[in-house]
Amino acid sequence: MSSSGQNSKEAQRKAAMAVLAHSGAAEIAGRLQQIAVPAHENLREPENGLVMLRGRVGGDGAPFNLGEATVSRAAVRLATGEVGFGYTLGRDAQKAQMIALCDAMVQSAQFADEVEAKVVAPLRAAMIAERSRKAAETAATRVDFYTMVRGEG
Repeated sequence: MSSSGQNSKEAQRKAAMAVLAHSGAAEIAGRLQQIAVPAHENLREPENGLVMLRGRVGGDGAPFNLGEATVSRAAVRLATGEVGFGYTLGRDAQKAQMIALCDAMVQSAQFADEVEAKVVAPLRAAMIAERSRKAAETAATRVDFYTMVRGEG
């Protein structure tokens, strides 16, 4: 595979993972029911843990420990050999496993198009629609302030 083809696949995978990470577990599960999920095994059973969040003052200052966040992670291998990883904020082990399964399927030539069309694309469309709705709702409350110059006379 050429370097540009590999970069394209990597970009597609990253885009899919971003959509899945921002979608709800029930939404992902509902979309996954529409496709024939291939045989797979758990390489890493879904588990919950903590990660340390680091910050920087002003974005470029000295790093400091901001606090901890709960995350869930999982790893899945399809019978065809593709390995997928799933991470999500919070304690939703099932969501992490579904993300890992989708990640593995996105890498598979056999399942990539179906996962994109039936899982990722509808979730992306719903996410964009929700963002647009919130933006319109926010724009409706916008107030423009201006300064009037008082005449001296």
